[in-house]
Amino acid sequence: MAIIESELDPQSAEFAANRDAMLAAVDEFRAIEQKVLDKSESQRAKFEQRGKMLPHERVTTLLDAGAPFLPLHTLAGYMMHDDRDGTEAGGAGIAGIGYVSGVRVLVAASNAAIKGGTITPAGLQKSLRLQTIAAENKLPIISLSESGGANLNYAAEIFVEGARSFANQARLSAQGIPQITVVHGNATAGGAYQPGLSDYCIMVRGKAKMFLAGPPLLKAATGEVATDEELGGAEMHTGIAGTAEYLAEDDRDGIRLARELVASLGWNDTLPPAATKSFLPPRYDREELLGVVPSEARKPYDVREVIARIADNSEFLDFKQEWDSGTLCGWMHLEGYPVGVIGNNGPITHQGAAKAAQFIQLCDQTQRPLLFLHNTTGFLVGTETERGGIIKHGSKMIQAVANARVPKVSILIGGSYGAGNYAMCGRGLDPRFIFAWPNSRVAVMGGQQAGMVLRIVAEQKQRAMGIEPDEKVLELLQQSTAQKLDSQSSALYGTARLWDDGLIDPRDTRQVVAFVLDLCREAARRPLNPNTFGVARL
Repeated sequence: MAIIESELDPQSAEFAANRDAMLAAVDEFRAIEQKVLDKSESQRAKFEQRGKMLPHERVTTLLDAGAPFLPLHTLAGYMMHDDRDGTEAGGAGIAGIGYVSGVRVLVAASNAAIKGGTITPAGLQKSLRLQTIAAENKLPIISLSESGGANLNYAAEIFVEGARSFANQARLSAQGIPQITVVHGNATAGGAYQPGLSDYCIMVRGKAKMFLAGPPLLKAATGEVATDEELGGAEMHTGIAGTAEYLAEDDRDGIRLARELVASLGWNDTLPPAATKSFLPPRYDREELLGVVPSEARKPYDVREVIARIADNSEFLDFKQEWDSGTLCGWMHLEGYPVGVIGNNGPITHQGAAKAAQFIQLCDQTQRPLLFLHNTTGFLVGTETERGGIIKHGSKMIQAVANARVPKVSILIGGSYGAGNYAMCGRGLDPRFIFAWPNSRVAVMGGQQAGMVLRIVAEQKQRAMGIEPDEKVLELLQQSTAQKLDSQSSALYGTARLWDDGLIDPRDTRQVVAFVLDLCREAARRPLNPNTFGVARL
């Protein structure tokens, strides 16, 4: 493979401007994450008074010290529903992929320090996405549960779709994927079924409560009077009802039991060993990824500059470069393993689409995973490209992306517009993982283009009706449309709605991609022992 010769000048004024803009975007989303953590920390005295650990401390205690941890959906629900200032982002939960007792697992913890961990629609969608990740990647799930259940202000948006999370739990168990839940506090109504559907349930003495109807509702519905402990305490569920398997003395003891359960699974005992690969790191500093992408979105650049800073030894083998240069395809290695890369150096032409479709099939044939680096305005439009069969060839590319059986990972490094987002394996094409740089944008088209389209349509309609168009009204329509679409295409807007699995610092791109691709390889090697209905308490 050829070594990419970078033409980037880290000493230039342009690089400095790009770097400053990217650092500002990184600082913005990191500050929001910190605000959520600060709000949780503000409840420390209350939690300590109750003899409890804060949710993020539970997660830290659960995870193996010093082992990698990949956070997921940290800003789900940002500025949505009840979140007015960003402090409630995260969808009422803390989640990610990490190691527990040497086993790679998916961790999902209720963030009870913020509104009692009550779940918004964004929180539900986050939970469903986490279950998909666990199923696709054969990851045991450890849940640290303490939640007031659904946020009743949004009950109508949660109730019907909420059943899917229960169905997923049952199917995960049947698939052979263990689920362990530690109940740290209240788990009421629908929230009680989450630990109930887990394969292993641990409850904290004197703190955990599980019931379909709490004492107030019980009295209102039947007239019966019972205490929390009588109705659904930890001792009742472990000693009488048999709903839980383990009784913990406190939060830390419950987490200890969860770690011991994971260690006792023998989860890696039947996993065939992975091949050991030697590799050289990229020849260019990862810090330079901050200045690669122009702060002015319209300015072109070569996506090879990104590849040079994530590929082993900065080596890359171009595919059909002379035939079409706008859609880049080729092979690199990442930590010793081959990866097919598709990137954008311009809009997708009919030749570029055909080239990418062939390339995807070649990768599928030899089981090489695909990495998509998004920065496209979409498919090229115009008379010539229509006559060249852009719809036909674009359809072939989308078919190839949709049906490729290899793991697909997408990184939004710039704009991702229109059907180009689909062809580059955006969220709707179900990549195994999708992450976004904080400068990225996702939309049907750019704001200015959308504003101009509506202006032209409105003007033509008025003229067809015999009305002389009002230029001021048309200008207002154009500008308001542009502003609306631009505000709805930002990285923060998209990640809040789970259009990606989280925002990442560009400097972490190689590390994140290597982590998830290794996870995909592990899943492909891992044998499971499925059954028909999952494990049930009888």
